[in-house]
Amino acid sequence: MIRWQDLHHSELSVAELYALLKLRCEVFVVEQTCPYLDIDGDDLIGENRHILGWQDDRLVAYARILKSNDDLSPITIGRVIVSAGVRGQKLGYQLMECALRSCEQHWPQHALYLGAQAHLQSFYGRFGFVPVTDVYDEDGIPHVGMAREIRQA
Repeated sequence: MIRWQDLHHSELSVAELYALLKLRCEVFVVEQTCPYLDIDGDDLIGENRHILGWQDDRLVAYARILKSNDDLSPITIGRVIVSAGVRGQKLGYQLMECALRSCEQHWPQHALYLGAQAHLQSFYGRFGFVPVTDVYDEDGIPHVGMAREIRQA
């Protein structure tokens, strides 16, 4: 059973912040052998939110939602991650559903954007995202920009 949290950055405890930074480092830096500066200054500013999925006391899924100060810019979903030990259990789908619910709750009139690893295009396509850029290199990994338009009621 996964316990999901949708937290504004000001609601994160030190332990929660540490856990999310640790998980991101484990997967994006170590597992993917991609040395880059993950702590980019966007985690604790503005209206940005964090989606955390806990199994017992261990963080196993995470996504970050960035809200620009420019109200015309899309909301960006990023750092979408599932721990290696629980992959194959469809947690990525649950995580994206939680992230999309958060976006719809907090910013219902905003388009959404994400920079997807290129091999995950079909995964994000299931949530209504379509490619809006050519494939590009980001830190040695092929990515593609994907967007989802505003949902009309």
